[in-house]
Amino acid sequence: MTARSEWTRIEMLRAALGGAAGAHVLCGIGDDAAILAPASPPGGAAEPLVWTIDSAVEGVHFRRDLLSFEDLGYRATMAAASDLAAMGARPVGLLAALVLPRDVSDDELGALARGQRAACDEIGAAIIGGNLSRGGEISITTTALGAAAAPLRRDGARPGDALALAGPVGLAAAGFALLDRGMSPAGAAAERAVHAFRRPEARIDAGLRAAAGGRARAAIDVSDGLAADLAHLARASGVRVLLDPAALVSADLREAAALIGADALELALHGGEDYAVAVAGPDVGSLPGFVAIGRCAPREEGASAVALLGPEGQLTSVEARGYDHFA
Repeated sequence: MTARSEWTRIEMLRAALGGAAGAHVLCGIGDDAAILAPASPPGGAAEPLVWTIDSAVEGVHFRRDLLSFEDLGYRATMAAASDLAAMGARPVGLLAALVLPRDVSDDELGALARGQRAACDEIGAAIIGGNLSRGGEISITTTALGAAAAPLRRDGARPGDALALAGPVGLAAAGFALLDRGMSPAGAAAERAVHAFRRPEARIDAGLRAAAGGRARAAIDVSDGLAADLAHLARASGVRVLLDPAALVSADLREAAALIGADALELALHGGEDYAVAVAGPDVGSLPGFVAIGRCAPREEGASAVALLGPEGQLTSVEARGYDHFA
């Protein structure tokens, strides 16, 4: 189907993305701006608001030959929502600004919106507004709004804290490599790797569990690579992160890595686009849905922010290497 007018497309998006948007949304898509009621739990005090914004740009963050339009909408929405998960925040609503080239048809735009709606349904929030424009490549910019009684930050970890992770790392990078090389995802591990790349999950429930009762003292979204993101947490908190390499490599990752001739631990440390949540706190290793991956140690002058902890206590420095837009 060829593209219709901007206003017809906005109405199409309103129909695809509208509906129940939650008690905090007084006015969603259809006016000059959305209207939100103050965020507060029933009978509780008003909570701090948590805002984040994330862009997915064609040729930088994705390629159309590897993803369907539904995948594009789903991934962009989950990527923004993942930042809320890392803050221990409940999603309240999202805004989406779309830039579309002339060759994107209404059918493709409808598929993109279906992907956005599917992601929203999973996280329990709706897209309540946005913008539509024409440009040279597809760009999806998603603003996510959440609320949290005590938002988690990167600077709260202390020496002696445990480190834990919700969600796999490295699997999305393996899935991308499989698709990039034109390899059919034969076998369950390969299929899960491709799914991890195409349909990542914002770990909202895990973030809420970590924040409940102050179980976690610090957290970060793992999207640019585990080593790079944990280095951000380590520097913000003034600690050194020591990782157990055996805890980072799942059986699926080991199998998928073998298919592409890659080192599984390298993928886990530097792969990126996992949208996992890493947390630090005295007993976070026992949190449901989390896996213990190491601990925080005192910062040492001149030492790397992240290191691998060997079976005999030996430390191997890890380069804080991950995705960098301007490297």
